[in-house]
Amino acid sequence: MNNASETSVAVIGLGLMGRSLAGAFLAAGHTNTVWNRTPAKAEGLVAQGARLAPTVGDALRASAITILCVTDYPAVRELFGTNDVDGTTLLNLTSGDSAQARDTARWFEQRGARYLDGAIMAVPQTIGTPDAMILHSGPQADFNAHRETLRALGTVSYLGADHGLAALYDVAGLTMMWSVLNAWLQGTAMLRTAGVDAATFAPFAQMMAAGVATWLPGYAEQIDSGSYPAEVAALETDARSMAHLIEECEALGVNAQLPKLFKALADRSIAAGHGGEQYPVLIEEFAKPHSG
Repeated sequence: MNNASETSVAVIGLGLMGRSLAGAFLAAGHTNTVWNRTPAKAEGLVAQGARLAPTVGDALRASAITILCVTDYPAVRELFGTNDVDGTTLLNLTSGDSAQARDTARWFEQRGARYLDGAIMAVPQTIGTPDAMILHSGPQADFNAHRETLRALGTVSYLGADHGLAALYDVAGLTMMWSVLNAWLQGTAMLRTAGVDAATFAPFAQMMAAGVATWLPGYAEQIDSGSYPAEVAALETDARSMAHLIEECEALGVNAQLPKLFKALADRSIAAGHGGEQYPVLIEEFAKPHSG
């Protein structure tokens, strides 16, 4: 059992993100111990006041909470396979999937550790600012015990006791990111054929994305209730607009794969009898496994 104060933090893994995490803790005045396979990566942090631990075990014993930010979940198990973790508290901010998060939680808890899983929804340059969103999942009591310390990293969010939630939110957020970016790139490719550059289109695209985002709470109510009245437009109306989009892309010589995907999903839903319902009814198609 470690007896370190609540402001003592260890960071294991000093890539770009790990160094940013450790730097944020130092900037907030926390005692910071660091460890990395390549000790040279710690030199800048040591110059700022961090202590370089000779081993992972030393880092664990020096801290009230240990932050993990390494390559992947197998690397986590490799690092801690021979270390005594009984009585320690760990927050794993390594990227992975929800099954890995749950399996790793069981692995650590069976060895006597308190374990939180997390996801960093930010780039290294924003760590330590409100723009950095850090997601956490696992036992709420363990999160609450370190909430104030973790605020040094940015905006903290607790999602629930299921250790896999942070990883699930992470990939769901990536889905949103890539979908918005791909839609913008599709529109940009179309407008370039008329001599409109990306910088000119970007403000209009930003306005469209922000406007669509305001629909989400109302659409979420429909999904959660399982009822999709066509208050704005019926899906069959949207499908006709999708057909126009495909035709325009093909006429312009622009790749039409993305709008064809939209239309294929809508067509399947319409064929299942949902053409008169509103767009969120497509959740039924997204919820099905891919049939190949």
